[in-house]
Amino acid sequence: MLHSSDVIAFVATTDPERARRFYEAVLGLALLHDEPFALVFDANGTTLRVQKVPALDPTPYTVLGWKVADAGAAVSALAARGVRFERYPGLTQDELGIWTTPSGARVVWFKDPDGNVLSLTQEG
Repeated sequence: MLHSSDVIAFVATTDPERARRFYEAVLGLALLHDEPFALVFDANGTTLRVQKVPALDPTPYTVLGWKVADAGAAVSALAARGVRFERYPGLTQDELGIWTTPSGARVVWFKDPDGNVLSLTQEG
């Protein structure tokens, strides 16, 4: 039934101004609307709703990710904008923090200002 419907992605923030700066200025997403309950961004044709919430307990796993053509170039570009990449015990990550999966995909993780775990994946 939903196979031909567009996905809408959601993350949450307790500080909409800070989240707007991050998603708009750091990640480069276009702000479509600043609504009473959410910031709405265009993420390359996918709607991203950054929900405005009074409290947030971020999960320790990835909640939002992007497929990129070159993980190393994407990491370098985001690092130049102040993004810090996560390191996880038990994963062999290269000097940029990129982990190569058994299938050959290259994955790296970072957090938004609210602690939501985001990722970049270069397919293998």
